[in-house]
Amino acid sequence: MPGSSRTLVTCTLVDAQSKMSTKEKLIGHVMKEEPVGSRCKVTVVGVGMVGMATAVSILLKDLCDELALVDVMEDKLKGEAMDLQHGSLFLKTHKIVADKDYSVTANSKVVVVTAGARQQEGESRLNLVQRNVNIFKFIIPNIVKYSPNCILMVVSNPVDILTYVAWKLSGFPRHRVIGSGTNLDSARFRHIMGEKLHLHPSSCHGWIIGEHGDSSVPVWSGVNVAGVSLQGLNPKMGAEGDPENWKAVHKMVVDGAYEVIKLKGYTSWAIGMSVADLVESIMKNLHKVHPVSTLVQGMHGVKDEVFLSIPCILGNSGLTDVIHMTLKPEEEKQLVKSAETLWGVQKELTL
Repeated sequence: MPGSSRTLVTCTLVDAQSKMSTKEKLIGHVMKEEPVGSRCKVTVVGVGMVGMATAVSILLKDLCDELALVDVMEDKLKGEAMDLQHGSLFLKTHKIVADKDYSVTANSKVVVVTAGARQQEGESRLNLVQRNVNIFKFIIPNIVKYSPNCILMVVSNPVDILTYVAWKLSGFPRHRVIGSGTNLDSARFRHIMGEKLHLHPSSCHGWIIGEHGDSSVPVWSGVNVAGVSLQGLNPKMGAEGDPENWKAVHKMVVDGAYEVIKLKGYTSWAIGMSVADLVESIMKNLHKVHPVSTLVQGMHGVKDEVFLSIPCILGNSGLTDVIHMTLKPEEEKQLVKSAETLWGVQKELTL
Protein backbone atom coordinates (compact mmCIF):
# COMPACT_ATOMS: atom_id res chain seq x y z
CA MET A 1 0.00 0.00 0.00
CA PRO A 2 1.43 3.40 -0.98
CA GLY A 3 2.34 5.66 1.93
CA SER A 4 -0.39 8.22 1.17
CA SER A 5 -3.13 5.52 1.32
CA ARG A 6 -1.87 4.22 4.66
CA THR A 7 -1.87 7.76 6.03
CA LEU A 8 -5.45 8.29 4.82
CA VAL A 9 -6.70 5.07 6.49
CA THR A 10 -4.89 5.92 9.72
CA CYS A 11 -6.37 9.43 9.75
CA THR A 12 -9.85 8.00 9.09
CA LEU A 13 -9.53 5.57 12.01
CA VAL A 14 -8.24 8.31 14.29
CA ASP A 15 -11.12 10.59 13.25
CA ALA A 16 -13.65 7.78 13.87
CA GLN A 17 -12.18 7.04 17.29
CA SER A 18 -12.17 10.68 18.25
CA LYS A 19 -15.92 10.81 17.62
CA MET A 20 -16.61 7.77 19.79
CA SER A 21 -17.84 8.21 23.33
CA THR A 22 -15.92 6.88 26.29
CA LYS A 23 -18.52 4.11 26.59
CA GLU A 24 -18.07 3.13 22.93
CA LYS A 25 -14.29 3.08 23.35
CA LEU A 26 -14.58 0.95 26.50
CA ILE A 27 -17.31 -1.53 25.58
CA GLY A 28 -17.67 -3.52 22.37
CA HIS A 29 -21.29 -4.55 21.75
CA VAL A 30 -21.71 -8.17 20.63
CA MET A 31 -25.43 -9.00 20.76
CA LYS A 32 -27.43 -8.09 17.63
CA GLU A 33 -30.92 -8.52 19.09
CA GLU A 34 -32.48 -6.28 21.72
CA PRO A 35 -31.18 -7.33 25.16
CA VAL A 36 -33.61 -9.09 27.49
CA GLY A 37 -35.22 -6.66 29.92
CA SER A 38 -36.23 -7.14 33.52
CA ARG A 39 -37.33 -10.67 34.38
CA CYS A 40 -38.40 -10.05 37.98
CA LYS A 41 -39.65 -6.49 38.41
CA VAL A 42 -41.48 -5.22 41.48
CA THR A 43 -43.40 -1.96 41.73
CA VAL A 44 -44.28 -0.13 44.94
CA VAL A 45 -47.12 2.38 44.60
CA GLY A 46 -46.80 5.09 47.24
CA VAL A 47 -43.57 6.48 48.72
CA GLY A 48 -44.87 7.27 52.17
CA MET A 49 -43.47 5.65 55.31
CA VAL A 50 -44.96 2.22 54.55
CA GLY A 51 -44.05 2.33 50.87
CA MET A 52 -40.42 3.18 51.52
CA ALA A 53 -40.05 0.64 54.34
CA THR A 54 -41.45 -1.93 51.89
CA ALA A 55 -39.10 -0.82 49.11
CA VAL A 56 -36.02 -0.96 51.35
CA SER A 57 -37.02 -4.37 52.74
CA ILE A 58 -37.48 -5.75 49.20
CA LEU A 59 -34.10 -4.34 48.11
CA LEU A 60 -32.26 -5.72 51.14
CA LYS A 61 -33.70 -9.18 50.47
CA ASP A 62 -32.54 -9.05 46.79
CA LEU A 63 -35.99 -9.94 45.49
CA CYS A 64 -35.99 -8.16 42.11
CA ASP A 65 -33.74 -7.03 39.27
CA GLU A 66 -35.76 -3.82 38.86
CA LEU A 67 -37.69 -1.78 41.41
CA ALA A 68 -40.16 0.86 40.26
CA LEU A 69 -41.64 3.55 42.51
CA VAL A 70 -44.70 5.59 41.62
CA ASP A 71 -46.54 8.38 43.45
CA VAL A 72 -48.30 11.67 42.73
CA MET A 73 -45.88 13.64 44.96
CA GLU A 74 -43.16 14.31 42.38
CA ASP A 75 -40.49 15.90 44.57
CA LYS A 76 -40.80 13.29 47.33
CA LEU A 77 -40.79 10.53 44.69
CA LYS A 78 -37.68 11.88 42.96
CA GLY A 79 -35.87 12.39 46.27
CA GLU A 80 -36.63 8.90 47.57
CA ALA A 81 -35.56 7.32 44.27
CA MET A 82 -32.28 9.27 44.23
CA ASP A 83 -31.60 8.33 47.83
CA LEU A 84 -32.00 4.63 47.00
CA GLN A 85 -30.00 4.93 43.77
CA HIS A 86 -27.11 6.49 45.70
CA GLY A 87 -26.99 3.28 47.72
CA SER A 88 -26.90 1.05 44.63
CA LEU A 89 -23.31 -0.01 45.33
CA PHE A 90 -24.55 -1.75 48.48
CA LEU A 91 -27.47 -3.47 46.75
CA LYS A 92 -27.88 -6.26 44.21
CA THR A 93 -30.75 -4.66 42.31
CA HIS A 94 -29.55 -3.41 38.95
CA LYS A 95 -32.21 -0.80 38.26
CA ILE A 96 -34.27 1.55 40.46
CA VAL A 97 -36.70 3.81 38.59
CA ALA A 98 -39.42 6.25 39.60
CA ASP A 99 -42.06 8.39 37.91
CA LYS A 100 -45.57 9.65 38.52
CA ASP A 101 -46.47 8.20 35.10
CA TYR A 102 -47.50 4.56 35.50
CA SER A 103 -45.67 3.55 32.31
CA VAL A 104 -42.61 3.23 34.60
CA THR A 105 -44.32 0.22 36.22
CA ALA A 106 -44.75 -1.71 32.95
CA ASN A 107 -44.30 -5.49 33.01
CA SER A 108 -44.08 -5.84 36.78
CA LYS A 109 -44.33 -9.32 38.28
CA VAL A 110 -45.68 -7.97 41.59
CA VAL A 111 -47.26 -4.56 42.24
CA VAL A 112 -47.52 -3.55 45.91
CA VAL A 113 -50.06 -0.82 46.65
CA THR A 114 -49.30 1.16 49.80
CA ALA A 115 -50.75 4.50 48.67
CA GLY A 116 -53.67 6.04 50.45
CA ALA A 117 -54.76 8.37 53.19
CA ARG A 118 -52.80 7.77 56.38
CA GLN A 119 -54.53 6.41 59.47
CA GLN A 120 -54.70 9.08 62.15
CA GLU A 121 -54.21 8.55 65.88
CA GLY A 122 -57.34 6.94 67.31
CA GLU A 123 -58.90 6.44 63.87
CA SER A 124 -60.16 2.95 63.06
CA ARG A 125 -59.06 1.39 59.78
CA LEU A 126 -62.67 1.20 58.60
CA ASN A 127 -63.05 4.99 58.84
CA LEU A 128 -60.44 5.34 56.12
CA VAL A 129 -62.37 3.36 53.57
CA GLN A 130 -64.18 5.68 51.15
CA ARG A 131 -61.26 8.13 51.06
CA ASN A 132 -59.01 5.32 49.90
CA VAL A 133 -61.56 3.80 47.51
CA ASN A 134 -61.50 7.06 45.55
CA ILE A 135 -57.70 6.91 45.34
CA PHE A 136 -57.87 3.27 44.14
CA LYS A 137 -60.16 4.26 41.27
CA PHE A 138 -57.15 6.04 39.76
CA ILE A 139 -54.39 3.61 40.79
CA ILE A 140 -55.80 0.19 39.89
CA PRO A 141 -56.76 0.85 36.23
CA ASN A 142 -53.25 2.25 35.62
CA ILE A 143 -51.62 -0.85 37.10
CA VAL A 144 -53.81 -3.10 34.94
CA LYS A 145 -52.97 -1.07 31.84
CA TYR A 146 -49.20 -1.51 32.15
CA SER A 147 -48.93 -4.85 34.00
CA PRO A 148 -52.00 -6.89 32.99
CA ASN A 149 -50.41 -10.15 34.19
CA CYS A 150 -49.06 -8.96 37.53
CA ILE A 151 -49.88 -10.16 41.02
CA LEU A 152 -51.51 -7.32 42.89
CA MET A 153 -50.73 -6.96 46.59
CA VAL A 154 -52.76 -4.48 48.60
CA VAL A 155 -51.32 -3.03 51.82
CA SER A 156 -53.33 0.20 52.15
CA ASN A 157 -55.89 0.24 54.97
CA PRO A 158 -58.55 -0.92 55.56
CA VAL A 159 -56.74 -3.71 53.74
CA ASP A 160 -59.52 -6.31 53.53
CA ILE A 161 -62.05 -3.95 51.99
CA LEU A 162 -59.47 -2.35 49.69
CA THR A 163 -58.35 -5.79 48.49
CA TYR A 164 -61.99 -6.45 47.55
CA VAL A 165 -62.08 -3.04 45.82
CA ALA A 166 -58.84 -3.79 43.92
CA TRP A 167 -60.24 -7.18 42.85
CA LYS A 168 -63.42 -5.56 41.53
CA LEU A 169 -61.65 -2.65 39.79
CA SER A 170 -58.89 -4.80 38.26
CA GLY A 171 -60.98 -7.64 36.87
CA PHE A 172 -58.10 -9.97 37.85
CA PRO A 173 -58.80 -13.55 38.93
CA ARG A 174 -58.91 -13.93 42.71
CA HIS A 175 -55.56 -15.75 42.90
CA ARG A 176 -53.76 -12.62 41.60
CA VAL A 177 -55.23 -10.14 44.11
CA ILE A 178 -53.85 -10.52 47.64
CA GLY A 179 -54.16 -8.39 50.75
CA SER A 180 -51.27 -8.23 53.24
CA GLY A 181 -53.97 -9.10 55.77
CA THR A 182 -52.99 -10.56 59.13
CA ASN A 183 -49.44 -11.55 58.16
CA LEU A 184 -48.21 -8.73 60.41
CA ASP A 185 -50.84 -9.38 63.12
CA SER A 186 -49.62 -12.99 63.30
CA ALA A 187 -46.01 -11.78 63.49
CA ARG A 188 -46.92 -9.45 66.37
CA PHE A 189 -48.74 -12.34 68.05
CA ARG A 190 -45.70 -14.63 67.75
CA HIS A 191 -43.35 -11.89 68.97
CA ILE A 192 -45.40 -11.25 72.13
CA MET A 193 -45.81 -14.99 72.67
CA GLY A 194 -42.03 -15.35 72.36
CA GLU A 195 -41.51 -12.56 74.91
CA LYS A 196 -43.80 -14.37 77.32
CA LEU A 197 -42.06 -17.73 76.86
CA HIS A 198 -38.50 -16.42 76.33
CA LEU A 199 -38.36 -17.96 72.84
CA HIS A 200 -37.61 -16.69 69.36
CA PRO A 201 -40.83 -15.84 67.45
CA SER A 202 -39.98 -18.44 64.77
CA SER A 203 -40.34 -21.17 67.44
CA CYS A 204 -43.75 -19.87 68.51
CA HIS A 205 -46.59 -20.94 66.23
CA GLY A 206 -49.91 -19.15 66.23
CA TRP A 207 -52.30 -17.62 63.73
CA ILE A 208 -54.36 -14.47 63.70
CA ILE A 209 -57.06 -14.70 61.01
CA GLY A 210 -60.06 -12.67 59.88
CA GLU A 211 -59.97 -8.88 59.66
CA HIS A 212 -56.66 -7.05 59.84
CA GLY A 213 -57.65 -4.91 62.76
CA ASP A 214 -59.97 -4.67 65.70
CA SER A 215 -62.06 -7.80 65.05
CA SER A 216 -59.20 -10.16 64.18
CA VAL A 217 -59.51 -13.74 65.44
CA PRO A 218 -56.74 -15.48 67.42
CA VAL A 219 -56.83 -19.24 66.80
CA TRP A 220 -55.97 -20.33 70.35
CA SER A 221 -56.69 -23.96 69.51
CA GLY A 222 -53.71 -23.96 67.14
CA VAL A 223 -51.11 -22.18 69.30
CA ASN A 224 -48.10 -24.44 69.83
CA VAL A 225 -44.38 -24.69 70.46
CA ALA A 226 -42.54 -27.65 68.89
CA GLY A 227 -45.90 -29.28 68.18
CA VAL A 228 -46.99 -29.02 71.82
CA SER A 229 -50.46 -27.46 72.06
CA LEU A 230 -50.44 -24.66 74.62
CA GLN A 231 -54.19 -24.94 75.01
CA GLY A 232 -53.61 -28.62 75.84
CA LEU A 233 -51.38 -27.45 78.70
CA ASN A 234 -53.69 -24.61 79.70
CA PRO A 235 -57.31 -25.38 78.69
CA LYS A 236 -58.40 -21.84 79.64
CA MET A 237 -55.87 -20.22 77.29
CA GLY A 238 -57.48 -17.25 75.53
CA ALA A 239 -60.64 -17.48 77.59
CA GLU A 240 -61.97 -15.44 80.49
CA GLY A 241 -60.73 -16.74 83.82
CA ASP A 242 -57.31 -17.76 82.50
CA PRO A 243 -54.96 -17.11 85.46
CA GLU A 244 -52.13 -16.33 83.00
CA ASN A 245 -54.34 -13.90 81.05
CA TRP A 246 -53.21 -15.00 77.57
CA LYS A 247 -56.19 -13.10 76.17
CA ALA A 248 -54.17 -9.94 76.83
CA VAL A 249 -51.68 -11.09 74.18
CA HIS A 250 -54.33 -10.69 71.48
CA LYS A 251 -55.34 -7.29 72.89
CA MET A 252 -51.70 -6.21 72.60
CA VAL A 253 -51.72 -7.35 68.95
CA VAL A 254 -54.87 -5.33 68.22
CA ASP A 255 -53.61 -2.27 70.09
CA GLY A 256 -50.06 -2.57 68.71
CA ALA A 257 -50.51 -0.41 65.63
CA TYR A 258 -52.42 2.27 67.57
CA GLU A 259 -49.64 2.35 70.18
CA VAL A 260 -46.91 2.73 67.55
CA ILE A 261 -48.88 5.49 65.79
CA LYS A 262 -49.33 7.27 69.12
CA LEU A 263 -45.60 7.04 69.89
CA LYS A 264 -43.99 7.77 66.51
CA GLY A 265 -46.84 9.02 64.32
CA TYR A 266 -47.07 6.07 61.90
CA THR A 267 -46.18 2.41 61.45
CA SER A 268 -43.56 1.46 58.87
CA TRP A 269 -40.75 -1.01 59.56
CA ALA A 270 -42.72 -4.07 60.64
CA ILE A 271 -45.28 -3.79 57.83
CA GLY A 272 -42.46 -3.19 55.32
CA MET A 273 -40.68 -6.36 56.44
CA SER A 274 -43.96 -8.27 56.47
CA VAL A 275 -44.76 -7.29 52.87
CA ALA A 276 -41.23 -8.17 51.71
CA ASP A 277 -41.79 -11.59 53.33
CA LEU A 278 -44.89 -12.06 51.15
CA VAL A 279 -43.14 -10.79 48.01
CA GLU A 280 -40.29 -13.24 48.65
CA SER A 281 -42.70 -16.19 48.73
CA ILE A 282 -44.08 -15.11 45.34
CA MET A 283 -40.84 -14.17 43.58
CA LYS A 284 -38.99 -17.28 44.81
CA ASN A 285 -41.98 -19.61 44.35
CA LEU A 286 -41.64 -20.81 47.95
CA HIS A 287 -45.12 -22.33 48.35
CA LYS A 288 -45.04 -20.92 51.86
CA VAL A 289 -48.19 -20.56 53.99
CA HIS A 290 -49.13 -17.02 55.06
CA PRO A 291 -52.24 -15.52 56.68
CA VAL A 292 -53.27 -13.14 53.89
CA SER A 293 -56.51 -11.62 52.74
CA THR A 294 -58.41 -13.51 50.06
CA LEU A 295 -62.01 -14.12 48.99
CA VAL A 296 -63.51 -16.31 51.75
CA GLN A 297 -67.08 -16.59 50.51
CA GLY A 298 -68.27 -20.13 51.13
CA MET A 299 -65.63 -20.90 53.77
CA HIS A 300 -66.12 -21.21 57.53
CA GLY A 301 -69.77 -20.20 57.24
CA VAL A 302 -69.08 -16.89 55.45
CA LYS A 303 -71.87 -16.19 52.94
CA ASP A 304 -70.89 -12.72 51.73
CA GLU A 305 -68.40 -11.66 49.04
CA VAL A 306 -65.69 -10.43 51.37
CA PHE A 307 -61.93 -10.72 51.74
CA LEU A 308 -60.52 -11.91 55.06
CA SER A 309 -57.26 -13.53 56.12
CA ILE A 310 -56.91 -17.29 56.28
CA PRO A 311 -53.75 -19.38 55.78
CA CYS A 312 -52.89 -19.35 52.07
CA ILE A 313 -50.12 -20.80 49.92
CA LEU A 314 -48.12 -18.23 47.92
CA GLY A 315 -45.94 -18.97 44.90
CA ASN A 316 -45.03 -17.46 41.53
CA SER A 317 -48.62 -17.81 40.27
CA GLY A 318 -49.94 -15.88 43.24
CA LEU A 319 -52.27 -17.31 45.86
CA THR A 320 -52.79 -20.85 44.61
CA ASP A 321 -54.38 -22.68 47.56
CA VAL A 322 -55.99 -22.17 50.96
CA ILE A 323 -55.52 -24.25 54.09
CA HIS A 324 -58.69 -25.61 55.69
CA MET A 325 -58.22 -24.69 59.35
CA THR A 326 -59.99 -26.65 62.05
CA LEU A 327 -61.72 -23.86 63.93
CA LYS A 328 -63.73 -24.10 67.12
CA PRO A 329 -67.36 -22.90 66.90
CA GLU A 330 -66.60 -19.64 68.74
CA GLU A 331 -63.66 -18.89 66.40
CA GLU A 332 -65.82 -19.52 63.34
CA LYS A 333 -68.56 -17.33 64.84
CA GLN A 334 -66.07 -14.44 65.24
CA LEU A 335 -64.97 -14.86 61.62
CA VAL A 336 -68.55 -14.73 60.35
CA LYS A 337 -69.20 -11.63 62.47
CA SER A 338 -66.14 -9.91 60.92
CA ALA A 339 -67.40 -10.81 57.45
CA GLU A 340 -70.83 -9.35 58.17
CA THR A 341 -69.27 -6.11 59.45
CA LEU A 342 -67.12 -5.73 56.32
CA TRP A 343 -70.01 -6.58 54.01
CA GLY A 344 -72.10 -3.89 55.72
CA VAL A 345 -69.41 -1.31 54.85
CA GLN A 346 -68.79 -2.66 51.32
CA LYS A 347 -72.47 -2.35 50.40
CA GLU A 348 -72.24 1.39 50.99
CA LEU A 349 -69.17 1.93 48.80
CA THR A 350 -69.26 3.78 45.50
CA LEU A 351 -67.02 1.85 43.10
